Amino acid sequence: MILVLNCGSQSIKWKVFDKNLKVVKEGKCGDLELLDFEKALLSELKKIDGTQIDLIGHRVVHGRDIFMKPTEIKKENLADLEKLNNLAPLHNPFNVFGIKTCLELFPKAKQIAVFDTEFFKDLSEKVFTYALPEQIVQKNGYRRYGFHGISHEYVAKEASKAIKKPFNKLKIITCHLGGGASITAIKSGKAIDTSMGFTPMQGLVMMTRAGDIDSGVVLNLIEEFGLDKTNNILNKESGVKGICGKDEMLNVLEMVKNGDKKANLALDVFVYSIKKYIGAYYAILGGCDALVFTGSIGAGLKITRDRICKDLDILKKTKILVIKTDEELAIAKKII
Repeated sequence: MILVLNCGSQSIKWKVFDKNLKVVKEGKCGDLELLDFEKALLSELKKIDGTQIDLIGHRVVHGRDIFMKPTEIKKENLADLEKLNNLAPLHNPFNVFGIKTCLELFPKAKQIAVFDTEFFKDLSEKVFTYALPEQIVQKNGYRRYGFHGISHEYVAKEASKAIKKPFNKLKIITCHLGGGASITAIKSGKAIDTSMGFTPMQGLVMMTRAGDIDSGVVLNLIEEFGLDKTNNILNKESGVKGICGKDEMLNVLEMVKNGDKKANLALDVFVYSIKKYIGAYYAILGGCDALVFTGSIGAGLKITRDRICKDLDILKKTKILVIKTDEELAIAKKII
């Protein structure tokens, strides 16, 4: 049996697959506080018969340039993975904790980490390069890595099936819109650009992340609040929440419905940032066969999709698809 574990700061999802990749058991829990995460994870894993599990796949958000493909994780290389926690502080620490826990609870099972960054490993140099001093870039590994890659690749392949055209002959724009949000341009089966960068903070305005922002603002924030407080502001207090005080889109939409001006502005800013990237990627791709929406906001909320697509005349000949992502199945396919 194959167990796939998907740990995040606010949720834990898992599925057990048989050898034919059919789900035989699954579970999830959400809205976790940090102090409850360990307790919740142990509670979920106790629901699984460990004697039946011989392979475990873990979603890990950031692999930097150290982990560029699915990798077996043992105690020998776990420390190297743990060093990347600061690059994706809302995700990697929880991904790593899930691996550590499974190493203890399922010692006979092979543990494979699958990275969100993998799908973007073939980005061209002109796309992944930051215009910073070369020595600093080389020392620190600064480049565009991209995230949500497991989801982007999965829904793009599902889109090719839906429109009955070969994946390697399509131009696709995928929009993964949830608490975190990113957009990817895909051509001939490869990601050629993506909105997130060295960390998941770059790109679209998100529910609690600022997205693209003048680096001068970041410097001023550090000067005023210090590094740790600035990190918290940019990751957890900005984005839609920063504008209107709410970090759940359903709550924002309810406020918009009731005429709240700040909520309406937050939604407008969110939608506008997405439209800009769609337009840019349409130009880079030289057209688009399919625009795919996924994630809790992208696939779950028609009102946001309608706002995004409104007045986008470039989409007149583009198939607009809503596809629910399945990161657990995608991970299982990668590790068997």
